[in-house]
Formats: sequence, C-alpha cells, structure tokens
Amino acid sequence: MAQTGVNQSTLSRFSGVRQPSISQYLSGRAELSDEQLARLLECMGYRLVVTRRSVPADLNRSEHRSWLLHRQLSARLDPRALAQWLPVIERNLRRLRAGTTGQPHERNFDRWDALIASGDVPGIRRVLTGLDRHAIEMREVSPMRGLLPEDDRLRALKAG
Repeated sequence: MAQTGVNQSTLSRFSGVRQPSISQYLSGRAELSDEQLARLLECMGYRLVVTRRSVPADLNRSEHRSWLLHRQLSARLDPRALAQWLPVIERNLRRLRAGTTGQPHERNFDRWDALIASGDVPGIRRVLTGLDRHAIEMREVSPMRGLLPEDDRLRALKAG
C-alpha cells in the first residue's frame, strides 16, 4: 500500500472489500485467503505468487505438547472409537463449560458439540492435528482428556 500510495479507504473503493475488513487483515485480527489477498493486490497493480514449502510450526511449549497428545488420539480415532469415547467426551464438555467463560472458548465448545454430535471424524481429526489458530484454540478447551492410555501419553510427551 505504501509503494502504491493507496490507503485503506481507497483500496476499499477499488476492491469492494469493506474498509474495516481491510483494517482487520492488516492488523492480523482476521485471516486473509489467497483469493482475497490476490483481489486486493490486483487493485494496486500487483499479482500474488504463492510458493509452496514446508516450514516448522511456530507453537509455544504448551501448544506443542497439546498437539502431540491430540495427534496420538487422532491415530486412534475412527467412528467406533468415537462412539466408545462419547460418554467421557460429553462429561468433559459439561465440566469444561461449567468452569470456562468468554470467547473464543464458548464458541469453541459449540464447535466441539457440533463435531461430536454429527460424528464428523475427519473434522475432529483436523482439530486434533491442525496447526492453524482455530485448531489450537479448539484444543485449549478439548474434551478429549482421559482418552489416551497413560503409556501412550507419556511416550508422546517424551517424543516432543
């Protein structure tokens, strides 16, 4: 924007994207898809070139440990396991809801409820193993406590 002399209001008029949305993208409060970014860049005379490469996840120690444990659960997850785990998951969700307030936690409880109620094994796996902010925040209020055998739990933590 600085190189082209375009401010948020002007970019909003060119692109049709609301100025508050542009502000949120620039501040990092909202994520921008490649398609949205390409649209905004084209309005300033630029193209988006995406280069694919793998990079290590930037997780703090707590997030990394949670990811390791949930990844182990993902390896055991299938529709049958989910059905067996359901009483523990539901009990954990009730306990967590009773002791936790505020966003994004309350919204994430609703998301857990929807995933569990629909039996969405692929969706649950994405949360258990995902590295995006949404998955990390979902794991902060995970109802999966007590499902991983202790030896697997210790092995996963030792590996990390």
